[in-house]
Amino acid sequence: MPPRTRLGPALRRSFDRSVHVAARALYSLVPGAAPARHGVELLRDIPYRDTGKRAHLLDIYRPAQTEGGVAPRPVVLYVHGGAFSMLSKDTHRVMALEFARRGYVVFNINYRLGPKHRYPAPLEDAAAALLYAAEHAREHGGDPGRIVLAGESAGANLVTALAYIATHPRPEPFARALFERNVRIRAVLPIYGLLDLHHIERFVEHPRLSKFVKMELRTAHTSYLGPEVAAAARQAELASPLRLLMDPPSEGSRPLPPFFAAVGTADPLLDDSRRLKAALEKRGILCELAVYPGEIHGFNAMVWRPAAKAKWKAVFDFLSRHLID
Repeated sequence: MPPRTRLGPALRRSFDRSVHVAARALYSLVPGAAPARHGVELLRDIPYRDTGKRAHLLDIYRPAQTEGGVAPRPVVLYVHGGAFSMLSKDTHRVMALEFARRGYVVFNINYRLGPKHRYPAPLEDAAAALLYAAEHAREHGGDPGRIVLAGESAGANLVTALAYIATHPRPEPFARALFERNVRIRAVLPIYGLLDLHHIERFVEHPRLSKFVKMELRTAHTSYLGPEVAAAARQAELASPLRLLMDPPSEGSRPLPPFFAAVGTADPLLDDSRRLKAALEKRGILCELAVYPGEIHGFNAMVWRPAAKAKWKAVFDFLSRHLID
């Protein structure tokens, strides 16, 4: 049994609140973080599920002047990371703004978090948000025929699973609804994703990972699957989308869209991105993998650094090739 040393729920909630306070302060103090500065309109706290819960709100970032003959713009559904247990759309404004200031309509979502809300709740919410984005894209100048799924870390897991259930028939009601809707996903961007929740021992027994990193990875696993990770992972197939992609396409499935993955060599999740590329290429699906020497988990949020700039340029170069009709 892996060690259970971790931040307690109360301490993690306190840390999460501190991160949100810091994010609000940073976004208010840095002029470049203001959407209007980039010609972007921000519509905040729009419910995508009628529950009255903050977990079911999203923000829409859209280029200003979307009316008056402007062609519909590609749409991004952005799913934040945070070990399935913390952070939100509000901490990840920088990601949404990077897309919006380049002409994308962005739906930046909240979703239910663990450990209170375990699998499949986060994925159910992400699927509902995707259906909402597809239905409402045109109202905001977006093209529902050109949808991009993007997320990092835990969010990368969710967007990879979304791509799978959108193209493969599944018995889960939320997955079946998404498959039947046949949403036009044109690209998937899983950035330094935790894509396989089987065998947590690969992290906790790794000799070169710090105790803190091991603790955070255990938190991600248990927040999504509960304390008995191994048993839960065997039942929760969609929690490990990489393993599903390693199998041949199921009967009745549709082709997956192209993928772009990015990760640093100092990230403990590097192997998941490499395995993703191998699995998709075995299926005949394009997966571009950008690996950045020496970069850590979360590097692309530091948009002023050379590696992050290179990563974002690679993302938009990739999208420019795959969103053309």
